[in-house]
Amino acid sequence: MRASAQYLRITPRKARLVVDHIRGRSVPEARTVLAFTPRAAAREIEKVLASAVANAEANHGLIGDELVVAAAYVDEGPVIKRWRARARGRVARITKRTCHVTLKLQPLEEDGAARRPRAEEQPKAEEEKPKRPSRRRTAAKAETAETTAEETKPKATRSRKKPEPSAATEEE
Repeated sequence: MRASAQYLRITPRKARLVVDHIRGRSVPEARTVLAFTPRAAAREIEKVLASAVANAEANHGLIGDELVVAAAYVDEGPVIKRWRARARGRVARITKRTCHVTLKLQPLEEDGAARRPRAEEQPKAEEEKPKRPSRRRTAAKAETAETTAEETKPKATRSRKKPEPSAATEEE
């Protein structure tokens, strides 16, 4: 059971703040949260939630109050680009962002917990790779690094000394 609204004239970043509040909650609890959320995106997400509940009741014969918001996410839509006149004949770009809101509902299990979605139902998240390898060395690598450092000692370098002032400059 799912419902989505596309091309909403709300920035995805602002809509995600509201969607994060209802993810994992039961439908009556999600409705209450959305009713008391002062953000404009809450009204639009409330409509999507009502649509998802109606889909579940009409198509699957489920009771709306016994459902849980299993997945809720906001994707970016196309960006409308406009221009505004600025000083000295220049222009400033205005971006009007849109978003696509998707809600997926699941029935509650007997114990009152939500059923975990199957692997094919879950959106696939990309695995994050570390930005760089860790700086910790293992004991074996540390030992080999010490032995190679002893074998290849650096050449002795001359230390730079400040030139002593000549007698001519001291007299002046």
